[in-house]
Amino acid sequence: MKNNKIAVMASGNGSNLKVILKAIAKGECAAQVEVVICNKADAKALNIAKGAGVSHVYFMNPKDYEDREAYDIACAEIIQSAGCVLIVLAGYMRILSASFIHAFPKKIINIHPSLLPAFKGADAVGEALKAGVKVSGCTVHYVTEALDSGQILAQACVPVLADDDWHALHQRIQTQEHIIYIEVINSILNN
Repeated sequence: MKNNKIAVMASGNGSNLKVILKAIAKGECAAQVEVVICNKADAKALNIAKGAGVSHVYFMNPKDYEDREAYDIACAEIIQSAGCVLIVLAGYMRILSASFIHAFPKKIINIHPSLLPAFKGADAVGEALKAGVKVSGCTVHYVTEALDSGQILAQACVPVLADDDWHALHQRIQTQEHIIYIEVINSILNN
């Protein structure tokens, strides 16, 4: 049987993790979430993973490690020992070290709330609103050492409405994230 184990790394609410787990339960996603790693103790993603019966759920405090490299080595060891073939970043708000990225070439994907290469970084939604763009969206891409610059795997567009605030636009983008992330995960695992 083909290995479909994935690791999900998250920092916050876990909305993408929740969607992935729901799609798996409905038979719409080929993945098996084997590992969830969170870098924040209060990440809702931890409870979502535990509630769904994910085998290996970890809060890993970055402050317990000497530096980013040591933290990432510990994360990599967990992921490798669980036999995961894909790492899915789901609102993971840490920059990965070069050694972590090199340990998993073309095995780490991220979803970003803009149409890359536009609006890289932490507040893409706010930057899109400030710039006055008429269209925004989301991008699934491979993770490389350059921030939000890896090969684009899928994009989805959403209109930016005249009365949009950050929350309204983010919500519209997230609706599309939840669709294309599943599509990309399936595509990678099925190829």
